[in-house]
Amino acid sequence: MMNSFKEHIYVTRPLLPNLDKVASRMRDIWESKWITNTGYQHKELEKQLKEFLNVEQLSLFNNGTSALILGLKALEIKGEVITTPFTFPATLQALDWNGLTPVFCDIDENLLNIDPNKIEQLITEKTSAILGVHVFGNPCDVERIQYIANQYGLKVIYDGAHAFGTEYAGRPIGSFGDMTMYSFHATKLFNTVEGGALAFKGDLLKGKLDLLKNFGIAGPEEVVLSGLNAKMNEIQAAIGLEVLKLVEEERERREKIKEVYEKNLDGIEGIRIVTQLKGMSNSYQYFVIEIDEERYGKSRDWVHEELKKYNVFTRKYFYPLCSDFKWYQHLDSSQASNLPIAKKAAKRVLAMPFYGELLEEHVESICHLLVNFSCLSELAI
Repeated sequence: MMNSFKEHIYVTRPLLPNLDKVASRMRDIWESKWITNTGYQHKELEKQLKEFLNVEQLSLFNNGTSALILGLKALEIKGEVITTPFTFPATLQALDWNGLTPVFCDIDENLLNIDPNKIEQLITEKTSAILGVHVFGNPCDVERIQYIANQYGLKVIYDGAHAFGTEYAGRPIGSFGDMTMYSFHATKLFNTVEGGALAFKGDLLKGKLDLLKNFGIAGPEEVVLSGLNAKMNEIQAAIGLEVLKLVEEERERREKIKEVYEKNLDGIEGIRIVTQLKGMSNSYQYFVIEIDEERYGKSRDWVHEELKKYNVFTRKYFYPLCSDFKWYQHLDSSQASNLPIAKKAAKRVLAMPFYGELLEEHVESICHLLVNFSCLSELAI
């Protein structure tokens, strides 16, 4: 029996910048006495991210959920939105806060993104948009989705919370559709502790979003829209500016860790790598496997719990399906018979430890555990 790790090995660790450099930016903020409401740090981060992500327009927010809520509002989405059940709750909650009805579409078996072959049959006269999620940083079939949207006059919004820096066919992922949301939560490849952004096209939409995230205030005595307080503050932006300097090196480290996983997991019956991480155009946000209990000999849930005994903490991501939430159970589209692939995936996926500081020998040991689990009976482990 293999010994447990001395320290807990988690799914991810926040990418933290040099504290002295952060302190220097904090001093600048303190001296300026400008700590929120679009100060220097905010403007500089917005500029640098716009260049880094290679998008036409960008607006920063206090978190990704606020960004998606106000993005949908800015696009004036109404009625029904076709989306995936295999996502983080915030994707659906953004629809809820806009009074929109989700229509759940099943996912494809390979990348676990919304299946474009099943979208058209869900379109009705009430449909106004398609909301796709680039699951684990794997891009949706953006070309097929856009074709369908053009045929029916629908908006296309992407939840790109996992897709920071991802490209599709040589194009930045934020250039597709009408809008893409990014999350800058502490667990993400790039973080501002909490934060998010929207990428989109057009100066008019930029002006509207900047109003919406600041209560709709156009001037000291003029409120023109019903908005929220969803601004990113100067401290968040300052940390983001320092984290951004580390992103490329972090991706290079994760590339090596990914290779260790792939080498050691190759050929294990019943384990499939979901995240198709190919080249530095991927976000390298997560490393996710799918466990087929029948072929592997153990269930995903069993492996998840067993790894804890060795101080390895994985995540059943995404579980449960959003369509299983009680407030969606009345919807026809949430019925299990309509979502067979998503149901299967929710029982099989497991996000593995994956971050730059993770030691390669630790990855090898984790893979060795997975090999042993498949070979030995529960009593022998």
